[in-house]
Amino acid sequence: MPVLSGTRYTSFSKPLAFAAGMLALTSLSGCSLLDDRSEEYVNARDGRTLDLPETADQSRFGQAMPIRDISSADASKMYPSDIPRPPDMTSEILDENYVIEELDGRAWLLVNDVPGRLWPAVTAYMSDRGLGVSQDNPQIGLLQSELLNFSKRARELAELPDNPGAAEPRVVLQVRMAPGVRRKTSEIQVRKLVVSDQADELIPWNSTTAPTSDELELQKHVLADLGEFLKNREESKSFSRAASGMVSSPLVRLEADGDEPTSISMSLDFGRSWAEVNRALSEAGIPVVDLNRSAGWLYVDFRTADERESGWFGWFSDKEKPHHTHTLTLAEREDAIEITAQREDSYDGEQSAPDLLTQLFDYLY
Repeated sequence: MPVLSGTRYTSFSKPLAFAAGMLALTSLSGCSLLDDRSEEYVNARDGRTLDLPETADQSRFGQAMPIRDISSADASKMYPSDIPRPPDMTSEILDENYVIEELDGRAWLLVNDVPGRLWPAVTAYMSDRGLGVSQDNPQIGLLQSELLNFSKRARELAELPDNPGAAEPRVVLQVRMAPGVRRKTSEIQVRKLVVSDQADELIPWNSTTAPTSDELELQKHVLADLGEFLKNREESKSFSRAASGMVSSPLVRLEADGDEPTSISMSLDFGRSWAEVNRALSEAGIPVVDLNRSAGWLYVDFRTADERESGWFGWFSDKEKPHHTHTLTLAEREDAIEITAQREDSYDGEQSAPDLLTQLFDYLY
C-alpha cells in the first residue's frame, strides 16, 4: 500500500513532541521551574575579605549595602516569604557629617548629633576663637559673643578691617542651634550683627532681614571653621542638661486617622519643605515624573520593584520609563506645610497613598 511522503512514522516523533511541550510549559510558567533561592540569604556563608594593595586608599572602600547580622536563632524562624528588614540606619543618616547646606539665602551647618551634646563644644569654640560669650539662652539655643572689635583673632574671623577707626561700628557674632528636620540632627546658624556700644542684651534671632551675598559668604566661612573645630573634638564631647531642654515637638509629624496615615505636617516654610521632600524622594529611590513648585505638586512613580519588571522578556527590552502612579501635594496650612498623597486611577498596583506617606515620612524624619 503506498504511503504519502511526509506521513511516515519515525522513532523520534514522541521525544520531539515531549521536548516541545516542556519548552512551551517553561515559557508560560516563567521562573516557576527554577529553584526557590530565597532561603539562601539566611544560610549563606561570609565571603572572603577583599584584599587591597598597600597603596590603596582604605577610606574609599566600604560596604555599599550593609546587611544586618542574623543569629542562628533568628535564622531558624525565617521562611522564604519573610526576608529580614534592613538595619535601622537612623544613627547614620548623614553620608557626611558637618555639612553646610544653603537654601533661599540661608546657610546652616547640619550635624549628626543632638543639641545637648553640641552646646558645650560650640561654647568652647567661641572661647577658642576669641569671641567669648556675653549672653546665652540654652532653652532657645542662642549664643551671643562679646564685642568682636577688641580681639585680633575675632576680627580676623569676622573679616573686620585691620586698621579700625574710632567710629567703627560695634559688632557681635550670634550662634543659633536648633534640632534638625531629620531625627537626631542639629542645625547651627551664625550671623554678624551691628550693636550698641555695650551689647548687654540678648538680641532676638528673628529681628534682622535676610543676609546680603557678602554676609552669606561670611556665614558659610564661619560655619566651615566651626565644623572643623567640632570634628576635631568628637572624642571629647560633653553634655548640657540645659541645652537638652531645647528639643521641642518634631518638625515633621505623620498625621493619621486611626492606623491609616492621612498626611504629613512640616513646621517649616514652603521652600524648606519642598527641598526636604525632594531630598527624601531621591534617597528613597522614588522617581519624580513631573513637578510644579508654584502649584505645589509632584508626580511620582511609586510602583514596587516587581511591578516595574517587564516580565519574562524584560531582559531584551530597554529600561522602562517611570509611570505616574501617585501625586504628592504640598499646601500651606496656618503655620505648617501639609503634604498629602493621592493614588492615580490608572494605577492598578498594590501601593496605596498611605503607603507612600509612610515611606516618605521614614526618609523625612
